[in-house]
Amino acid sequence: MASEVILKLVVCFVVGALTRCVRSEDPYLFFTWNVTYGTVAPLGVPQQVILINGQFPGPNINSTTNNNVVVNVFNHLDEPFLFTWSGIQQRKNSWQDGVLGTNCPIAPGTNYTYHFQVKDQIGSYIYYPSTAMHKAAGGFGGLTVHSRPLIPVPYDEPADDYTVLIGDWYTKSHKELRGFLDSGRPLGRPDGVLINGKAGKVGVKQEPLFTMEAGKTYRYRICNVGLKASLNFRIQSHMMKLVEMEGSHTVQNVYDSLDVHTGQCFTVLVTADQAPKDYYIVASTRFLKEMHTTSAIISYTNGNAEASPELPPAPVGWAWSLNQFRTFRWNLTASAARPNPQGSYHYGAINITRTIKLVNAVSRANGKLRYGFNGISHTDPATPLKLAEYFNMADKVFKYDVIKDEPENITDLTLQPNVVNMTFRNFVEIVFENHEKSIQSYHLDGYSFFAVAVEPGTWSPEKRMNYNLLDAVSRHTIQVFPKSWAAILLTFDNAGMWNIRSEIWERTYLGEQLYASILSPEKSLRDEYNIPDNTLLCGIVQGLPMPKSYT
Repeated sequence: MASEVILKLVVCFVVGALTRCVRSEDPYLFFTWNVTYGTVAPLGVPQQVILINGQFPGPNINSTTNNNVVVNVFNHLDEPFLFTWSGIQQRKNSWQDGVLGTNCPIAPGTNYTYHFQVKDQIGSYIYYPSTAMHKAAGGFGGLTVHSRPLIPVPYDEPADDYTVLIGDWYTKSHKELRGFLDSGRPLGRPDGVLINGKAGKVGVKQEPLFTMEAGKTYRYRICNVGLKASLNFRIQSHMMKLVEMEGSHTVQNVYDSLDVHTGQCFTVLVTADQAPKDYYIVASTRFLKEMHTTSAIISYTNGNAEASPELPPAPVGWAWSLNQFRTFRWNLTASAARPNPQGSYHYGAINITRTIKLVNAVSRANGKLRYGFNGISHTDPATPLKLAEYFNMADKVFKYDVIKDEPENITDLTLQPNVVNMTFRNFVEIVFENHEKSIQSYHLDGYSFFAVAVEPGTWSPEKRMNYNLLDAVSRHTIQVFPKSWAAILLTFDNAGMWNIRSEIWERTYLGEQLYASILSPEKSLRDEYNIPDNTLLCGIVQGLPMPKSYT
C-alpha cells in the first residue's frame, strides 16, 4: 500500500515577554503490508515464496533522514513471523528491532505495527524476516534513507536511483530447509542466484531491469539479501564509483567489480558512457566449489543492439577480496546525516576499555549440527530477552556473561541463551576470529562500528599496530575470511538489547549469535524509550501489568 506523508511544522507565538513554540514532529511514512504465501519460479521450478502485498521481492521503503516509519504488518502465513530492519540503528528503541531477543513474533492471522525513526542516518539498507528460515522464501526488500535537502552529498544528483537485490537461492521451501537443519544436516550449496527476484541467462531474451540515457549518471544500491554466498557484482563494460557503504560516504574509488558479502550494501555511481545498446548486470557466487552466475539487462534508451554474450570474468580467490576491503575508506570531507563533518569523530584517539574476542565454532555432537561463539550456541527462550529484562525477570530466563571475553573452550558447544552485559557508553574492541575454512559475515544491530582491520592468521594485541585508526568505514557488517580475523571498534551508547549475529542464515538459526545488553543506569527517557503500548507480550510476561515508565 502506498505511503502517506504527514508534515508537522514548528509554530511559535509570543505571549507577553515569552515566546512559546509547539514542538514539531518529523514526517511520517505509513505502510500496510500483507504478508502471504505465493507461488513463483525464480529458477524455473515453481515454489512457495513469501510475498508482501503480492510482491516478490518486497516493496522498497524510500525514506529521508529522521522520517518516522510506521509499518502495519498483517501475518497471513501459517507460522509466527517478524521483520528486522538491518542497519537501522533504532536509537533508544530496541523494541522495534524485530528479532526474537527483543520481540514476540506476530502470530498467524494477527498484525503488529512497527514504528521507528531513521534518526541521523543516510544510506542503503535492507529488511528481511528474522524468524525460522523464512528469509529463504523471500520477504526481503530495500530500505533507502535519503539525505535531507539541506545536507549536501559529495556527488551530483543522479538521473535516477536503482535498488539491486542480489542473493543466492534454494529451490526447496523454507520448511524443507529448516527440516534439514533441525535434523542435523547443513543446507548445502545454493541452487542459483537471483537479481531482484529473477534469474537471467545469457542469450535468452530478458526484459530490461533498468534503463539509462547516454551521458547521464545513475545511482545503484547493491545489497546481498542471500542466505549463504558472497557474491561478486559487475556491470558489463561499465565502471562503478563507490560512494556509500552501509550508511557512510566513502572515498570515491572506481571498481570494475565488487565483492558483496551476505548482509552488506554498497552504493555506486554508474555513468552511461558506452555505445548505446544493452549490457548485462552479472552476479556470481564466490568461494564455493561450484560457481552460480545470473544476469539482468541494463538498456540504453536510444540503443538498438543486444548485449554481448561475453560476460566480464569474476575474480578468483579470497586474497583479491581482502585487498579490495583494504581500499575502502571513510570520506572525511563529506557531511553525514547531520550538518557536521563525518571525520569530526576521532575514534582512533579513544582508549579501549574492554576487548572481547568472539571465536566461531561448529559442533556435530550427537548428530546435531550447531554453531556458536566461545563455546555457547545461542537458543531463543519463549520470553524475549529484552522483555524479561524490562520486567525484572531476567534471572528466570537467562544468565548474563556465560561466555568469557577471552574464550577458553570453543569446540564443545553448550546450548543456552548467550547475553553479554555491556557497560553503557564504554568504548569496546570486538575481535571476530575465524578458525574455519569458510568465509563468515557478521552484523551488529543498533550500531555502526569502525571496521579497523581484517587480516589472515590469529589475533594478538600486537596486531593493533596495523589498525586503521583514521578513516575506517563506519558500517554494520564485517566479513572474516578463512583462517583470519577482523577487529571492530565502537562505543556502546545505544541502550537496549542488541543482536550480534552471523549473516549466513543457517549459522544464525543454529546458534551463531548473541545479544549485547546495554542498560542505562539512569533508567531515563534520555537514554531509552519506554516500552510501546502495542508491544506483544509472550512467555512468562504475558498478561503482566507494565512496569513503571521511565521519565
